Amino acid sequence: MQIDTQQITALAVEIVKILAAAVVILVFILLVVLYVVLKLRWVIARIQSRLGPNRTGPWGVLQTVADAIKLFQKEDIIPQGADRWLFTIAPAIVFIPAYVVYVVIPFGKGLTVRPLDVGVVYVTAISSISIIGIITAGWASNNKWSLLGAFRAASQLIAFEVPVILAMCIPVLLSGSLNLDVIVQKQTGGIANWNLFNAFPMCQVACLMLLVAGLAEANTTPFDLMEAESELVAGFNTEYSGMKFALFFLAEFAETFTLSALLVTLFLGGYNPPLHILGGQLTGYWYSLVSLVWFLFKCWLVVVFILWIRSTFPRVRIDQLMNLSWKALIPVGLANLLITGAYVGLWLAR
Repeated sequence: MQIDTQQITALAVEIVKILAAAVVILVFILLVVLYVVLKLRWVIARIQSRLGPNRTGPWGVLQTVADAIKLFQKEDIIPQGADRWLFTIAPAIVFIPAYVVYVVIPFGKGLTVRPLDVGVVYVTAISSISIIGIITAGWASNNKWSLLGAFRAASQLIAFEVPVILAMCIPVLLSGSLNLDVIVQKQTGGIANWNLFNAFPMCQVACLMLLVAGLAEANTTPFDLMEAESELVAGFNTEYSGMKFALFFLAEFAETFTLSALLVTLFLGGYNPPLHILGGQLTGYWYSLVSLVWFLFKCWLVVVFILWIRSTFPRVRIDQLMNLSWKALIPVGLANLLITGAYVGLWLAR
């Protein structure tokens, strides 16, 4: 049997590229989570007129690093009567979808790890897998509060998955593609071409729906019913400690950045600068670098806005949360989808 050296070399190069991309994404997520947690503490402290982290490192910037080291050192405890195998793999089931969803996010011009023609479908499909991990964690813990928190989490995630999909369908219809890179390219030419400022009021309604439903999907205040301390001790992850708890923590804050990245990609022009003179005239590697900076800057603004919401509003009740989805967001989303379809088919097609 003759061995094709070129094929083996090409396969080896592809494997190295995949591993390198996986490492880069993982490091990026870790850095993002460290920063978002620190920024959350600063924002809450500023809005609520109290002190935030200010002791560990200059201006307290090393506080989240110290917290991460503390989690590494904590003992891994498995409750008596728990299903050890399911209890162990549940955090990975929750974290991995939050990790691999970044594969299709266009961070800049030519800076998408793997552009897919079904990128929007990939994002929604991968994100829904975390429900399985949450149910598994609650059931395997042998704790009634964890199980109740898992059921509550499942009902919340299922309820708000539908409005998220309905909201994401609007820019898909307007661009005529499920590819996130194509959706961004359709918004080139400045801020006037961004989806948020077009197709009034369909895009504005869809953007608001994605923000609200995304906050519920990411378990962010005021929709953090999965781990309502006053009702469920700590929710589905009550019995977890050490790095297993850290994986749940990483997934939650990574989803916050994922929400901001989707809002920027679908409605705020993606990596495109707001004005052509602010980098749009560049080409090649320079434009890739400038587009990356613009994408991260937009994401930073959205993250700060989300943290502002998180530090301002009180937690809602579970019945209010369910009514918001089934009685408000889903009917509005279906009507918005119908109107957008008519707008695209009857007006834009002319």
